Formats: sequence, structure tokens, C-alpha cells
Amino acid sequence: MFTSPRRFTSVVAMVGLVSLGLAACGGTTKESTSSQAPAAPAQTSATADPNAPIKEGLKVAFLPKQINNPYLTILDKAGIDAAAEYKGTAKEVGPSDASASSQVSYINTLIQQQQDAILISANDANAVCGPLNQARAKGIKVVSYDSDASKDCRDLFINQASSEDVGRSEVKMLADMIDHKGEIAVLSATANATNQNTWIEFMKDELTKPEYKDMKLVKVAYGDDDDQKSFQETQGLLQAYPNLKGIIAPTTVGIAAAARYVSGSKYKGKIVVTGLGTPNQMREFVKNGTVEKFALWNPKDLGYLASYAAASLVSGRITGAEGEKFTAGKLGEFTIGKDAEVILGPPFTFDANNIDDFDF
Repeated sequence: MFTSPRRFTSVVAMVGLVSLGLAACGGTTKESTSSQAPAAPAQTSATADPNAPIKEGLKVAFLPKQINNPYLTILDKAGIDAAAEYKGTAKEVGPSDASASSQVSYINTLIQQQQDAILISANDANAVCGPLNQARAKGIKVVSYDSDASKDCRDLFINQASSEDVGRSEVKMLADMIDHKGEIAVLSATANATNQNTWIEFMKDELTKPEYKDMKLVKVAYGDDDDQKSFQETQGLLQAYPNLKGIIAPTTVGIAAAARYVSGSKYKGKIVVTGLGTPNQMREFVKNGTVEKFALWNPKDLGYLASYAAASLVSGRITGAEGEKFTAGKLGEFTIGKDAEVILGPPFTFDANNIDDFDF
């Protein structure tokens, strides 16, 4: 069974990954857009009571970027299971596409249903702000996870890892596999995904360092977290850039699609594919030599943590203030950081030596 990345001591973990929120490059980032978001409702001066019990019967809802994303399905199910531990009820609702505005109608419905907390992996940091702040004005707690909403319209962000570490470590991992030389591309999710965009900005900054002087980022492509489009975008990258040496896909849908294309093409063994994926998606491609290594955190732990964080907010154990601490069931204690962010822990590198140890 896969345990929290925070507890991996017997295997080599990647440099801690991202404070995310992301899904692509070239779009707007949290920092550049949060000022455009609707103003948050006035906050109360409530104080946290860390000893308060979690209220029984809480209603929480997970709203992923899209409901047919295998990674988010794993994550949300873990959060739903966690709610049963604290005697609450939870569900997953959401769109089948990852467009910027696709989550808005679901937020409005959850408000009408008087949920105690809405947990959202945002497709667009700002497109969801209006309805999220309407929810907050009605006393509903808003927790973003995986891909952040603007900090002006959520109470807490559960980040899988440090965004800077995610972006920089992806470049370092690819660079090691191509001897720090050659053209590279990024296959992202949607152009507005906050986590992807944040990671990609750190990738670009990492590439400005002297040790990458012989590497060049030629393209950021967007597969919209759609398997077929990501497959086609991979094909397009390899046709447009005949000297391409590697592809970073910081999205579980994208890396699996890219590996599948390369695996069945003349590029196998010539193009390095890496990024963020789940072991079950990537096992075939690691074993057939298409992918040497890739990274991720445990999505089960991320969903579990997000669920307990939401319950702690609703129950008054925390308010979202920096420095507050709370216990997330079996995962132990966490501390809230700047901008109401909680980081799960460093990601983990998967390769042929360890991939069979994991099942998710």
C-alpha cells in the first residue's frame, strides 16, 4: 500500500515539488490575476480552537477539474472515504470537460444544497471566484486542492508540494536524461490551469541557469487534459520539431498519452518522456523502456488531507491563519503556511526499480 510521500525514507524522493495550482504555461498565473478576482466577503474575527471536535454529519463536496480524470478520481475517492472516518458525508460532482467556466454551474448547485464545504480543483483561478465567494458569504467553507483558485476566493489551499520544487525538479530530471543538451517541449493540460502555469514558469526560470545553456524550450503545448488531444499534440510536437530530445508532461493525462504515442512510434528510444503520472498508468511504459522515470505524490493522501482540512475549517479547529496546526487523521499534524496554504510533502520518483511496489 502506498503511504504518504512525507514518510518515504527508504527510497529516493524528488526535490519537493510544487505549491501549485497548475495546469499549463503561457496562461495567466495566480500572482498576475488574483487582483482581478471578485473581492472576498468580509471575514469574521473568529479564533481557532484546535481542541474542538470535528462536527458530525458534515456535508462536503469535491469538485474536480473533470470527473473522468483518473488521478482526480483516486484523489476524490480518498477524500470521500476520509469523510466517513469523521462521520460526515461527501460526494464528487463535476464537468466532463476541463474548460475555464465548466465548474461554475456546479458551484451554484452546491450552494443551493447547503454544503458545509466545497473542495475544488480549479480549472481557472478566477473564473470560479464569483460563485465561490457567494458560497463563502453563505458560510460555506471553500478549500482548493491540486489546482488553486485565487486566494481571494478560497479559505485554504491544499498543495501537493512546493510549486517551485515541482517545476525545477522536472527540468532537473529531464536534463539528467538528455545530458543537458537539446530541444525540449512541455505538454500541459489547459492554458488556464493555475498549477500547470505556475510549474511551467518555474521550469522556464530553471532553464535560465548556466547548466542548461545547451537546452532550449521550443514549445508549450496544451492537451486540455484530454487523452486524444494530448496524444495528437505529442504527434504534432515530434513532427514540428525533428530535433526534439524530450517532453515534460506535468499532467497525468498528458504523460500517459505522450508515452503511448512514443511507445508505438519510430521515436521510441530517441525521445525522453517524463513528468507527473500515476504508477498504474505508467507501468507499461516504464517496463517497455519508453519512460525511464517520472514523479508524483500520493493522490490518496492529498484527497484525504483536503477532506480533513475542510472538516477542521467547518468545525472551528482552524481558521486558515498562518501558523495554525491541525491533525489530519492518519497523516498526522500539518501547519498552515503563507496565503493559507498547506503542503502535503515532497513528491516521489518512480522508475523500473520501484514501480511494482505501488498500486494506484
